[in-house]
Amino acid sequence: MKECSPAQNLPEEEVHPKMATQQQPGGPIPQVGMQQAATLQQQQLSQQQDFDPVHRFKMLIPQLKESLQNVMKIASLNLGHNTSIDNGIKSSDASVQRFDKSLEEFYALCDQLELCLRLAYECLSQSIDSAKHSPNLVPTATKPDTVQTESLSYSQYLSMIKSQISCAKDIHNALLECSKKIAGKVQPPGIL
Repeated sequence: MKECSPAQNLPEEEVHPKMATQQQPGGPIPQVGMQQAATLQQQQLSQQQDFDPVHRFKMLIPQLKESLQNVMKIASLNLGHNTSIDNGIKSSDASVQRFDKSLEEFYALCDQLELCLRLAYECLSQSIDSAKHSPNLVPTATKPDTVQTESLSYSQYLSMIKSQISCAKDIHNALLECSKKIAGKVQPPGIL
């Protein structure tokens, strides 16, 4: 049986999307479906990247640099303006940009960067804990040929998850019992 590439199965218009807008004997070819699919894929990719704290951090760095430059520029202008007023060269009638607004914008970006870094750290910690408590992977059905020797079978994985759930329930019950004991020992106010 002859193997064919995916491009051989598609009409020529889909293989060469730039040529698809050319006039054919029947008129222009509608590309609405392909454009919607491409737009949807781009939106999903951008949404996925928005949730990635490292990607968000990288996107905020140029904004932070620009904000810092703006803060320094406004501080310089305000300092020059105040110096000229102190020296009696200018009156205080001229309007200058507000330093506190630009500094507030800079601090807001710093706070966003701090949150991104904290989130990235939490994701890394969770990933490390996950690898520590469940080091063996379950082979996926999509790639059965890449089965690793140390991977768990699905039934082994299920039993491990059941034991983890059982442990979590035991901890929950112990905490409830402890809180009931503490609540029972506390005397209501007014009774001596």
